[in-house]
Amino acid sequence: MNELLVGVDIGGTTVKIGFITEDGNIKEKWEIPTDLTNEGTNIISDVWASIESKLREPLFNNSFIKGIGVGAPGFVDAHAGVIAEAVNIGWKDINLAEELEKLANVPVYVENDANIAVLGENWVGAGNQSRNLIAITLGTGVGGGIIANGSILNGANGMAGEIGHIEVLEDGHLCNCGKRGCLETIASATGIVRQGMEMIQKHPESRLAKLFQSEGSITTQHIFELAKQGDKASKKIIDYTTDVLGKALSNMSMVINPSNILIGGGVSNAGDYLTSAVTKAFRKHALPRVSEVCTIKVCQLGNDAGIIGGAYLVYEKNS
Repeated sequence: MNELLVGVDIGGTTVKIGFITEDGNIKEKWEIPTDLTNEGTNIISDVWASIESKLREPLFNNSFIKGIGVGAPGFVDAHAGVIAEAVNIGWKDINLAEELEKLANVPVYVENDANIAVLGENWVGAGNQSRNLIAITLGTGVGGGIIANGSILNGANGMAGEIGHIEVLEDGHLCNCGKRGCLETIASATGIVRQGMEMIQKHPESRLAKLFQSEGSITTQHIFELAKQGDKASKKIIDYTTDVLGKALSNMSMVINPSNILIGGGVSNAGDYLTSAVTKAFRKHALPRVSEVCTIKVCQLGNDAGIIGGAYLVYEKNS
């Protein structure tokens, strides 16, 4: 019989599910809608019903599940398998591991969704199985995860690796977390676009302002493209953002001394332009002995990182 590792990545809109081999290859992947009704009561049973249905297909009817690794958003107590709070799916104090184990009759392992993405990237993606690594996700917000001495860092109550809420600017813009001046208010897609709108007010003659007038909106992609083309207003935003980000990463690197820093999320689509700018800032702010062993690069696995990382939780516990 074929052994399968199951990876599950629960998001606010969809749940990604994958059957993964023990060498990290995806045998099958699919998505189901996240049912947010009744405070997400049906999500766990929906996940198992979908997995069970897939196992009945001819391709998998000679397979068995070795375990299920699940990533969930919000505050996660990985040791207990409990989701303390996941606001965007309505969960509070949900014992995800216990409830899914009752349905599946196989071991279930739970982690924060950002952490399983890091584990996936480090297993078969850009991390190259580093023992010390920082990953940061630049999307609508800023997420992240840290691997130190080969293990994901969770901290005392699951808050380790919340990179987006490092304070980088005293009395800065208000963050969703309630604090001001968090890295997320500057380096997220939302933060970069906000800077763009402020720059348009200050420099109505800029190409960025003209683009906004013609399009009616701007995106991070617009700002990066214009910066590449030499628009001074756009370049100023990118230079400032990458300097703040590089400094934050250099400070973190003094704590764990990573060999790799991985950047993911929508903003990472800027590719080499982003990584070269962040690397330049990182080298400016970091001690040479720290920066000389560290490479900054873009994540490779995209939306598959979570399901692969979920499968890695199973692989790690059974190897």
